[in-house]
Amino acid sequence: MFNVAILGFGTVGSGVYKVINDNANVLKKFAGDDINVKYVLDLREFPGNPVEKVLVHDIDIILNDDEVNCVVEVMGGIEPANTFVRRAITRGKSVCTSNKELVAKYGAEILALAKENNVSFLFEASVGGGIPVIRAINESLTADNFDSIAGILNGTTNYILTKMSKEGLSFDEVLKTAQEKGYAERNPEADVEGYDACRKIAILTSLITGKQVDFEDISTEGISHITKEDIYYSNKSGLPLKLLGLMKKKEGKVYAMVAPFMLGDEHTLKDVDGVYNAVNLHGDLLGNVMFYGKGAGSLPTASAVVSDVVEIAKNGNKNIAITWDTEKISLGDMASFNSKYFVRLKVTGKDDELKKAFGDVQFIEPLEGETAFVTANEYSHEMLAELLSAYTVLTTIRIAE
Repeated sequence: MFNVAILGFGTVGSGVYKVINDNANVLKKFAGDDINVKYVLDLREFPGNPVEKVLVHDIDIILNDDEVNCVVEVMGGIEPANTFVRRAITRGKSVCTSNKELVAKYGAEILALAKENNVSFLFEASVGGGIPVIRAINESLTADNFDSIAGILNGTTNYILTKMSKEGLSFDEVLKTAQEKGYAERNPEADVEGYDACRKIAILTSLITGKQVDFEDISTEGISHITKEDIYYSNKSGLPLKLLGLMKKKEGKVYAMVAPFMLGDEHTLKDVDGVYNAVNLHGDLLGNVMFYGKGAGSLPTASAVVSDVVEIAKNGNKNIAITWDTEKISLGDMASFNSKYFVRLKVTGKDDELKKAFGDVQFIEPLEGETAFVTANEYSHEMLAELLSAYTVLTTIRIAE
C-alpha cells in the first residue's frame, strides 16, 4: 500500500481526498499499488465528514510515521508550507504540491533537497491546474529547444475579460459577478494585478531554461485598468484582449512578462474564453503545441496533484529528476522589447500627423473626442512613449500575432 498524507483540507485538499477515494481502482491500475490517504492535516474540525477518521492537527504525527510515502502539500502560501515540505523530504518522503508561490520561490532549492534525499518533488498542478504542461516539458518534449511560451494562466482574469467583451460590462461589474460565482477571491489582487500569472510564467521559464527565474524580476501588469472603452476598440478591431504570461528567447537573451495583449487572427490563444486556461509552447522541431483545459477548481487541480502521486508511486518513491538549477538567470529588459501596439489618444484631427510619425497605421472607428489605431511597425515601450509624448495617451496595449 502507498500511503499519502494531505496537508490542508480546503478546496484542493478536499478534491485530492475525493479523487483518491473515488477513483481507487483507476489509480491502482496506473500506480501498481493501492493508494491510501492515511492522514489529513488541518487546524479545523470537520464534524460529520468522513475525513474525521484520518484528520490530525500535528505535523509531527505525519513526519514520524515511516509508513507515509508521500506528502501532498495543498495549504498554499510560503509558510508553514515551506518548512513542512522540507522536513518531509529530509524524512525520506516524496512531496507533490499545487502551491505556485512555494514552487516559484523555492522550487530549485527543494528539488535539490529531494535529489539529495532520493525522493521526488513534483508540482504539476502549480501552473495550469489540471493542464499537464509541466510533465510534458520534463518528459514528453525533451527533444525540442523551446524559444517561446505564451499562456493564459489565470482563469479569473480570462473570465473577466471574456465577460467584459461579450456583455459590454465594466471591470468592476464583472469582478463582482466573478466573486459571487466563486471565480474570484474576496481580495482579488493576486489575480487581477497579474501576480498569480507572474509566478506561473516564472516556473515555466525556469523549467525551459533550467535555471532560476525570480518572479520579482518579471515585468508584470494586470487588468484592473482595462475599461469598457478599451473593450470597445478590441471588439471593433477584431483583436481579443487577454492577459498573457510570456517568455521569449531572442538574440541570446530571455525575456519574460505578464501583461494584457490584443491577439491577432493567427494567435493560437485568441479563442480561449471564460475560466479556461491554455499554454502554447513553440519548439524548434515541433513548432507550436498547445495545452488547454480548466486551470483551477477543486477537481481539475486535484486531478493534476493525484497524477503526481501516481507518478511517485510508479517510480517506487525514488527521485524523479527535474532540471532546474539554483543558478539565477538574468532576464532581458522588457523596456527594449519590441512589439506592435494598440494606441488610444484623447485627440482628434491628427490622422496625417500620426501617419507621419508611425507610418502605415490602421485607424479604428473612434469614440467621440478620441483617436485609436494599431501600429504596423514594432516599437519598444520607450520609443512608443517618446513618439506619443506630445499627446494625451489614454491606453497603450501590446499586440501579439
